[in-house]
Amino acid sequence: MLQRISILLLVLAVACTNGRKDQLPDTTSIPAENPLHLIRFDKPTSGSIFTAGESIDITIKLTDTIQPDSIVFYRNSERIQKVSNLSFILQTQAGKPGTIQLNATAWKNGRRQTASISVKLKSNTKPASYSYRIVKAYPHDPEAYTQGLFYHNGYLYEGTGQQGASSLRKVELETGKILQSVNLSREYFGEGIAILDDKIYQLTWTNGTGFVYDAATFKPLNTFSYTTQGWGLTTNGNELIMSDGSNTIYFREPSGFSELRRIEVFDNNGPVKMLNELEYIDGKIYANVYLTDRIVIINPETGVVEGNIDMQGLLTTAQRTGKEDVLNGIAYDPNGKRIFVTGKLWGKLFQVEFIKKK
Repeated sequence: MLQRISILLLVLAVACTNGRKDQLPDTTSIPAENPLHLIRFDKPTSGSIFTAGESIDITIKLTDTIQPDSIVFYRNSERIQKVSNLSFILQTQAGKPGTIQLNATAWKNGRRQTASISVKLKSNTKPASYSYRIVKAYPHDPEAYTQGLFYHNGYLYEGTGQQGASSLRKVELETGKILQSVNLSREYFGEGIAILDDKIYQLTWTNGTGFVYDAATFKPLNTFSYTTQGWGLTTNGNELIMSDGSNTIYFREPSGFSELRRIEVFDNNGPVKMLNELEYIDGKIYANVYLTDRIVIINPETGVVEGNIDMQGLLTTAQRTGKEDVLNGIAYDPNGKRIFVTGKLWGKLFQVEFIKKK
């Protein structure tokens, strides 16, 4: 019996040594270093709006009594200067509106902390004011919820919207007759259209999908994708130019629709949002401002609004049926120097002349 007990104790001892402490995972927790809180922006506050060309006073405050070893400032990820004190003056460039991302990185004993804000620069130029003159009125399908419009080789091309009623159309200018059309699937809400290199490009609103058609036959060729909403579309002959309902306009390459660059649109009051249907006319971008009777003329390099066109009263009370929606749709005939405008569910399309006010 004693021998059996001895053997049992020996087995238990071996079992215990198989789980030696040095073979087990180390569960001892190593305290994490407390995050650094060295600095914060005191002024300006994030979202502040300044005028392009204005000097901006930048002030940093220490969050406690720890003095950083150094502070480096960045503008839109570009290093602008290393400072020895907690303030400096940022010079901005006239004629260059947009959003500026400001970062300040403080270093202490090899560790760092970054504080960030963004400010906006409005245009330093007051836009020219324009009125209009109706040159001629044409019939327009009152059932067309106009989202995109352009003129090409004697015909109007129109993209219409609404779920289950979206289409691409070729239209006879003089009569408003639909000569050719293709309907989008019911899940798509059609938006802006543009023609480039014998292909028609059409956006959809929230699907993130666009369509490419053969311009002559309307045969679908392929699709493309994007991550924003789709609103307006035009072209400068090399790039596709797109709006998404914000104050940003995107320039995209036609083969894959990847973004090449972007501009932010500002006038002398601030960002101009709700940019909708677009047309490229003589080197400028013309854009409907959604839910208004306003068309803006935009510099495609800077985003500065150079002109405001007041289109109030274009569709008279006598021409209305009560179902019309907002002004939307600009088309340009470069050979005849004619500009056409219409609206969603309007029974008229107008050739107009824009008149600069003195």
